[in-house]
Amino acid sequence: MNIFKYSFWQKTYMSRKVLFVGESLVIHRFFDKGVLEFMIASHFDDEGRFLRNALERNNIQVVHIPTMNAAREFPETIDELIQYDCIIFSDVGSSTILLHPEVFIKSRPRPNRLKLVKEYILEHGGGFLMIGGYLSFQGLNGIARYKNTPIEEILPVEVLPYDDRVEVPEGFNPRIINRQHPITKGFPEIMPTFLGYNKTLPKKGSEILIEFNGDPILAVADVGKGRTAAFTSDCAPHWGTDEFLEWQYYDKLWKNIVDWLSKKV
Repeated sequence: MNIFKYSFWQKTYMSRKVLFVGESLVIHRFFDKGVLEFMIASHFDDEGRFLRNALERNNIQVVHIPTMNAAREFPETIDELIQYDCIIFSDVGSSTILLHPEVFIKSRPRPNRLKLVKEYILEHGGGFLMIGGYLSFQGLNGIARYKNTPIEEILPVEVLPYDDRVEVPEGFNPRIINRQHPITKGFPEIMPTFLGYNKTLPKKGSEILIEFNGDPILAVADVGKGRTAAFTSDCAPHWGTDEFLEWQYYDKLWKNIVDWLSKKV
């Protein structure tokens, strides 16, 4: 491939750039025998690989900030944010984005990055997706805490003011109720099995594409100059089962969401 053709291919097929934040954790294991606690073992679990790989297989450039790095590394200026076509939050609480270490440790003011994301959507036409989990929407015991934040203002759903998890250990199958939308066109009506989701309420003007028991699983909306989406279940374990992660439409679902948010369709 000559340089001109390669540059044209890059511009055509690699023009989408996503900032993906969250979907990782550090697991600590404590070993006790009798009166002795003799070892602590830790390991990093990169659950973001499922979504990241799906997007990269579709020629979408992904900059991934793991959850434990987000407080320091999430952009602090609008000029940094507008480099991206779409921002994705998945299993990362609002406090992590709000509280730069300079604020939390040294009591020094820094920009409010939740307000920056809102500005990025409303005034600069960006795309935003929140994916469900224990630290999404309101989350486990309410600790994700997106209620009454600038992020809730731009979401296509209303966040509940308490622990919003709906745990379904027996599994459930969401239903695609709009199969003509660019995101879900051509998909089967019944989706693979999930094990839970964050309960939300649809906002006026939003469109529900996927639902379960009347609750939004995928909702979308035009907001200001931009677009936003809420996928209230998981892109990875544990709410996302192997059946979903290996679904033939898994990659296509996330590609289509990013394309729609980026106004590529």
